[in-house]
Order: sequence, then C-alpha cells, then structure tokens
Amino acid sequence: MEPTAPTPTSPPLAGATRIISPFGARSTALEVLDGISLQGRHAIVTGGAAGLGLETSRALASAGASVTLAVRNLVQGEASATLLRQQFPHSEVAVLQLDLANLASVRRCADTWIQGGKPLHILVNNAAIMACPLTRTADGWELQFATNHVGHFALTQALMPALQAAADACGDARVVCLSSSGHKLSTVVLDDIHFEHRPYDKWKAYGQAKSANALFALGLHQRHGAHGITANAVHPGGIMTGLQKFLPTEEMRALGWFKDDGTPLDLFKNPAQGASTSVWAATSPALAGHGGLYLEDCRQGEPAEPGNRISGHAPHIMDTALAGRLWEATEHMLAAAA
Repeated sequence: MEPTAPTPTSPPLAGATRIISPFGARSTALEVLDGISLQGRHAIVTGGAAGLGLETSRALASAGASVTLAVRNLVQGEASATLLRQQFPHSEVAVLQLDLANLASVRRCADTWIQGGKPLHILVNNAAIMACPLTRTADGWELQFATNHVGHFALTQALMPALQAAADACGDARVVCLSSSGHKLSTVVLDDIHFEHRPYDKWKAYGQAKSANALFALGLHQRHGAHGITANAVHPGGIMTGLQKFLPTEEMRALGWFKDDGTPLDLFKNPAQGASTSVWAATSPALAGHGGLYLEDCRQGEPAEPGNRISGHAPHIMDTALAGRLWEATEHMLAAAA
C-alpha cells in the first residue's frame, strides 16, 4: 500500500529559515554544479533535448551523471544525445521516447526504465507546452493540463520503484517539477479542469497546469518525503525557448516582452541561466530532505505580494488540501482512462 502522510494545513517549513544559496538569477546550470560529482547517479529529464531541458541535461552530464533524455522527437533526441556524448565522453547519455499526452507512451517509457533495473536518483519533469489553442487528447482532456501535469504524474508514479530504490540506496532521490510564475493566472478548477463548461482561455489553462505542477510536487513530498523521495517545484524564470511556439511575435510584443529595439526585456534569462534552479533543486546538499517548496533564482521562493506577477508564489500552490484533492482527481482520470 502506498505510504500516506497526514495533510497539514500549513505550508512546508512554515516559520522555518528560508533556504537560499550563493547563486542567483544570472547563475548558470554549470556554475551551480561546480565541484559537485554525480558519478553513479542516474537522471531522467523530460524534454531533455532542447531549451531548458537540454541545458539541464548538459549540466547533469558535466558532473558525471548518467542522463536519459525522455523526448517525443527521437531524431532531435538522438542528435542532442550525440552532442552531449561528444562534450562529456565520461558520461552516459541515453534517449527514451516519451509523448506525455499519450498514456501508452508514458507507460512504455517508464516500463523500459523499470525493466532496465537501474535506480533513478533524479527525475526532472521539465517538458511543457504553453498557451496553445484548445486541443483535446484521445481521452478528452485539455492538452496543456494533460501534457504538463497528468503525463508527468503518470510517469512519476510508474517510476516510483526506481526512485525508491535510489532513496533506499543513498537516502536521497529527487523529483523536480517545472512550474512557472504563470501559476498565478489560475488555480486548478477541479469542477471543470478540461474547460467543458467554461470558455477556453489559453492562459488560464496554462496557469492551471502550472499550478498543478507545483501542487503535485507538494503532494508527492507529503506522501514520499519521509521515505527519502523529495519533490520541489521550480520557476525557471522567463526564457525565450520553443515554449513560445504557439505565440505570434505580435502577441508577445503586445504582452510587453520586447524592448523598442526588438530584443527581449532584460528580465529574460538565457537557457543556461533558466536551467540553474532545476539543477540546484536536483543536486544541492542544502535541499536534502526538504520538499514541497517553490524555488526560483536558486533559492526558496517567498509569498508574492498582491499584483506581483514576476516573482514569489500565490497562496493556492501551498494549499495542502487542494494538493490532496488534485491528487485524487488525477488518479480518477488515470483510472478512467486505463
């Protein structure tokens, strides 16, 4: 039976000292890992062949980890893996196919890993889509929620034996869930997750999915933190990557993301900087045993002041009761689709 922790009503580490680091918003993923050896550690990075995922994979491989890129596009995955093998010949880099919107693909990916018999020390749930037109999966689910949350939930649950094996062997397995400041756009609307009874709004759908990512980290840590598996949510910051593929340049200009000369605002990071908090969450000794947190700029995030859309977190992603209800709703969805 799955171990179940009580559901406290206060956020994790309430009243405790905020966890910070010597790194900041402009630190790179490679800088975060300077001096850290990940030899003998196994990692999976979803969406690990491009953008933030590639930089996360690059950093983990640089420290000696065995890194598997879990990707939808195998051609892109193999090309990125080849580059990483050339750059870090001392590290093993593999590729697995994973379409997070397809539960059969999720099961195949996890089964392949489990059948290989290797423990899993680091799982970075990085892949995501953003602000796409209304699209439904074969199961009738709204695509952003299905891809960003449900697929990662199902993958993580299926990989739990490998995560537990790593935790049993070394006392520390970590799950990193990529959230976003976009979580402030919407909580999880449990009575209409898939926009069946309300008008579809691509940004509310994105915000809901990113809230779900953070709430999943909270719920996962509640259930498994005492057994050595910790989970944290990460806001990587604003980065121009393939995540914006559904947004026309005109729309991004209207959102105020560009300066008059057409270059992105200074607050945007490059991918290497954007991957730093994910890597910090996955490897920092300062975070050993700590989970259910929202991390940004290589430190524990704080509650956001009203109107602050850039930094800090909204109260709803620290709601342990909501995390529990989301967990149950997701399990019901997966059971119905089985």
